Amino acid sequence: MLKSDLIAILVAKRQLTQKQAELTIETIFDAMKAALCKGDNIEIRGLGAFHVKNYQGYNGRNPKTGEVIPVKPKRGILFRTGKELRDRVNRAGATREKPEAAPAKSETGTA
Repeated sequence: MLKSDLIAILVAKRQLTQKQAELTIETIFDAMKAALCKGDNIEIRGLGAFHVKNYQGYNGRNPKTGEVIPVKPKRGILFRTGKELRDRVNRAGATREKPEAAPAKSETGTA
């Protein structure tokens, strides 16, 4: 799903104009970006949570030359799905992926 798909859904379901829907989605995403940049976590019930994780600096190696290179500390973003979404996705996947029955084999090897 793309951002444009979210905008189209807002236009269809809430009878907003294209511009209002774009502004709404941009406002939500900008608020999320700002919170993550500050180091805040974001929790959306029923969906999941974004967590900012701090990584320590370390000494790495250039694989080509073997030279030791210091790697600076950095932050990354983790997303953990909520139980409700995880269960729903697994339920949907189970109904789609029904295993086909294997043809019955006779014990003597002849059909």
